[in-house]
Amino acid sequence: NIIPPAAIQESMEKQMKAERERRESILVAEGKKQSAILVAEGEKEATVLAAEANRLAKIKEAEGEAEALLTVQKALAASINLLNEAAPTEQVIKLKSLEAFSSAADGKATKIIIPSEIQSLAGLATSFKEVMTDPKREQPKK
Repeated sequence: NIIPPAAIQESMEKQMKAERERRESILVAEGKKQSAILVAEGEKEATVLAAEANRLAKIKEAEGEAEALLTVQKALAASINLLNEAAPTEQVIKLKSLEAFSSAADGKATKIIIPSEIQSLAGLATSFKEVMTDPKREQPKK
């Protein structure tokens, strides 16, 4: 049995305690480092996934708008085909021109040029209205 002197034994215990504290600090530091790395990787992955989701949403929105425009244009083409098949008279064409003019004159335009055939049609409608609302005109008796 060899028992070292008290000073050496105390010195050995201090050295072992210092070694344990050193290993503990290394383990704590490695744990913090690993934690920071995992948090950063998680944030990176979340950012990438959010950007990908945003990109896909914009693509889907653009595809939806394109499909809506295509549907509207197909409907317009079909209506023009139906109109051509019906062989419209000049009066129908004038009436359609008046309808198109009324949508153009919705108050947003600063200048409006009125074609002469629409002017004459508008004048005819105004005079018809005046004739129908003329107070001198006799009312039918009941």
